[in-house]
Amino acid sequence: MKYSLIIPVFNRLEEVDELLESLTKQTFKNFEVVIVEDGSQIKCEDVISKYNHVLDIHYFFKDNSGPGLSRNYGAERATGDYFIFLDSDCIIPQRYLEEVDHTLKTTYSDSFGGPDKADASFSNLQKAINYSMTSFLTTGGIRGGKKRLDKFYPRSFNMGYSKEVFKKTGGFASMRFGEDIDMSLRTLNNGFKTMLIEKAFVYHKRRTSFRSFYKQVFNSGIARINLYKRHPQSLKVVHTLPSLFFICFNIFLFGSIFFNSMLIIPLLIFVMLVFIDSSIRNKNIEVGIISVPASLIQLLGYGSGFLFAFWKRIILKKDEFSMYVRTFYK
Repeated sequence: MKYSLIIPVFNRLEEVDELLESLTKQTFKNFEVVIVEDGSQIKCEDVISKYNHVLDIHYFFKDNSGPGLSRNYGAERATGDYFIFLDSDCIIPQRYLEEVDHTLKTTYSDSFGGPDKADASFSNLQKAINYSMTSFLTTGGIRGGKKRLDKFYPRSFNMGYSKEVFKKTGGFASMRFGEDIDMSLRTLNNGFKTMLIEKAFVYHKRRTSFRSFYKQVFNSGIARINLYKRHPQSLKVVHTLPSLFFICFNIFLFGSIFFNSMLIIPLLIFVMLVFIDSSIRNKNIEVGIISVPASLIQLLGYGSGFLFAFWKRIILKKDEFSMYVRTFYK
């Protein structure tokens, strides 16, 4: 089976270089790379030309429309039997495609996803942000690093589906954020299966500053309400917990001495658990320290975005929206 690796790009010159370099080392070779430049001001065409002789690579430039529609643009031009979507800020382990191919030949699934990890070369900040996005303490385990009893929802940084899924669903929606979960929900609603391939992980750099990370998770909170409006059954209790954390944290900051005394111990316990768990997982105390503000930003950003969107979309009945679209990568 031939795979099409489809990668939307927006002003990510150095990251695309690292990603393509990692793809040259794949042990499985039957794949093509489809790069879709989504209206970038800093184009990566010259970087891509370095790999023309070692990769079956195809480059397209289009007006900016967001990652979802850019993935569709690439899928419409791909020639593989199975589409795999990767984010441009990922580095792909050598045996990634080998693991995917082996699993799909053994236990076929119409759609799959894989976990993400922090590579040893990442900065301590990137490792801390990765921790905050993958730890059970901050996400409740919903991001899919381990097999769970309920349905699995692949994420776009490491997500694959067959041509049949693309034809039946029409691909990604025009949502700027949450489009991957929307795609997973529509895939399941159309009767297809999804699967987690634990060994098919990628190294995901994510954001490189707390400011851009806050924008990401704030939009993720908004996206969860947008997804609820499209798929009411998709909202779970775990999705509301960051909002509760946001409310309690603000009560702690601005409330009375009575409330402060009630909340200080749970907050300190949370901080200590994050520090200890991250330090052990990353084998680095500094990463453990940085993981504390990263985890607080993850919860507070998501929770505030969720509450903001709840007010706008549920209470005021406004249309679907997202924030920080133009400045998201800055």
